[in-house]
Formats: sequence, C-alpha cells, structure tokens
Amino acid sequence: MQLLTYRADGDPTPRLGARTGTDRVADLTALATAAGAELPPDLLGLIRAGEPALATARALTADRRLTAGAPETRPLAEVSLCAPLRPGKIVGVGLNYVEHVAESHRTLDTERELPDRPVLFGKPATAVTGPGQPILHNADLTKQLDWECELAVVIGAPAFRVSEADALRHVFGYSIVNDISARDQRRSGQWFFSKGQDSYAPFGPVVVTADEIPDPQRLDLSLRVNGELRQDSNTRHMLFGIARLIADISAGMTLEPGDVIATGSPSGVGAGMVPPQFLQPGDLVEATIERIGTLANPVIDAR
Repeated sequence: MQLLTYRADGDPTPRLGARTGTDRVADLTALATAAGAELPPDLLGLIRAGEPALATARALTADRRLTAGAPETRPLAEVSLCAPLRPGKIVGVGLNYVEHVAESHRTLDTERELPDRPVLFGKPATAVTGPGQPILHNADLTKQLDWECELAVVIGAPAFRVSEADALRHVFGYSIVNDISARDQRRSGQWFFSKGQDSYAPFGPVVVTADEIPDPQRLDLSLRVNGELRQDSNTRHMLFGIARLIADISAGMTLEPGDVIATGSPSGVGAGMVPPQFLQPGDLVEATIERIGTLANPVIDAR
C-alpha cells in the first residue's frame, strides 16, 4: 500500500489516506466508518496498531465497491499532501555510499578511509516538512545549503538488540528523506545544527509498505535541482545495508514505531561539485526513488 497524510477542502485537520491507482486518494478513516470498521485517524496510529489495522486498511482499499467513485475517494490532484507522519526520532546515516565518502573527504574534510561501522547522527522532528513545502534558506546562517536524496526506513515494531537476520521484520515501510544540510554550520565536527534546522528534513510523499518493496537494496534513486540531474545511484551501493543499520542502531537505542532511519546519500551533492554549487531561494529540489515517487520542495528566503 501507498499510505499518505493529506488535507482537503481547506480543512486544517490532516487525514489518513491511501493512494488508489495512479491518481486517486482514499480517506481511510471515512472508508472504515462506511464499512462499519475502525482505523486510527493518522498514520502513526496505524503503524502502532500493528498488522490487524494494516490488514483492515488493505481490505478497504481492495474493495472496488468502496473505492471506485465512492465519496470517500477523490483525485490526488485535489488534495494537499503533508509529511506522512512526525517521527519520534530521525536517525541519519552519514558516509554510507563509497563515492560519497570520496567526495566528502575531498570537499568536507572527512576521513579518506571507508567507515568500518555506520556513522550516525540525529535530526529532530521539528526539521520535518512535507511535499511541496518550502526549504528555508537563511543567508544569515548559511551560504552552503545542500541536498541529499535518501531512502527512508519507517520502523513498524519496536527494535532493541535485534540481529541482522531479524531486522527487516521491524520495518513498516519506506519513503524519501531529503537530508538538507548547511555545510558551513558543522561545529567541531558535530552535525546536529548543520542538519537539524527547521525544514531540513523534507519527508514523503508516501510511505510504501514493506511488502511492496521486497528488496529495498535494489532501488534507483536520483535528485534534480531545477530539472538538472545532480544525483543518480542505486541503494545496492550502500556500504551498510538496511538490516545492518537497524542491528547497529538497536544495539544501544530502542527504535520505536514511526521512527525513521535516513539511510545515507549517494555522491552528487552540491559541496562535491566543481565549483561547489548550493541551493538558493527560487530553486526547486526533486528527490526520486523507484517505487516510491518524487518528493519536490521549493527553496525560499527565510529572512
């Protein structure tokens, strides 16, 4: 399933939806009510409710009598997408593609050697913004605002000290995170402020449930700025695959339902270009991952 959060008809209350076909969205809560069933009102609640709730959602969207032209569905073009959910925490992974390690050493003074274990950092939930929402460019804080297209792993079941063999059983689904970074705001090697400012975690447009992506290590990913291709790779080039990341993080930290792992960026970031190029107000950034979609965000002047 492709699950999403949206607003419609000027109502400020976000709704839990599912993409049906290529161009329609179903209001899952309304579908459940019409069928005499119950579902949580938001995606985080659905994740926490576990497999029974997901099975109900699947059954509702599979019933053509409810979805084909039903009042509980509408064209996707008529709704405004939001970030799918607000994670409890976002665990970022740095230097997780070989070519990105090389370009980071050349331009950002990181180590030349490939890391022997995942490089982790945090992004706060306040950094999350949704599809179509602006990335804030504050020239008083940065002259080096950069992009990073990353596969997002959404945790479905609590994970603590899990093995690599069991790790993927804890995944609810997959989405896209654009790991926006102010390269000139790294502080004594610490990345939290550089990567954690408001709007620095565009997230969406949907969460695709894990059953629809049986091999997340075989997904093409790319990023364009104003239509120009900047990143083009595949998740098979990760140094540390998703199972290893979950096992490593959960060795000392509980991953909870709705938490997100941003699994790292391939090469092609602005800092690595010759000469370096960074985001400016008026730019449009589009991050695309196979089987998930495209996450597009404009850059605006935040001052």
